[in-house]
Amino acid sequence: MSARATATSPAAARGKERERPSGRSGRVRLTPRASILLFAVFIVGVFAVAPMRAYLVQRSELEGLQRQATQLEQQNTELERRIADLNDPSTLEQLARECLGMVKPGEIAFVPIPKGRAPTLPDCG
Repeated sequence: MSARATATSPAAARGKERERPSGRSGRVRLTPRASILLFAVFIVGVFAVAPMRAYLVQRSELEGLQRQATQLEQQNTELERRIADLNDPSTLEQLARECLGMVKPGEIAFVPIPKGRAPTLPDCG
């Protein structure tokens, strides 16, 4: 054999590199075991959608209820403060004078009337 017959050209060497070992083609082959695994993962995914959706809905409802509970606790604290304030005798006297127009025995009540307007009532809420 001559040196020329055993030498390979660069083009021939590249052609040999493209050949797959053991005669495999470029396509991915799906084995029965892999197809069963893929099917099982698909089924698990399908059955996981509904519980995940329910979990997310319940989590958002829980956050809303927690915000509502915080707001109600703040209102409750304010109402308890208002109750304590209304149990104070000086506050009750002030409300009786301003809102009901009450006076102590011997006092004379005056109601100022603005010119050109009706008198405004105090806020007794």
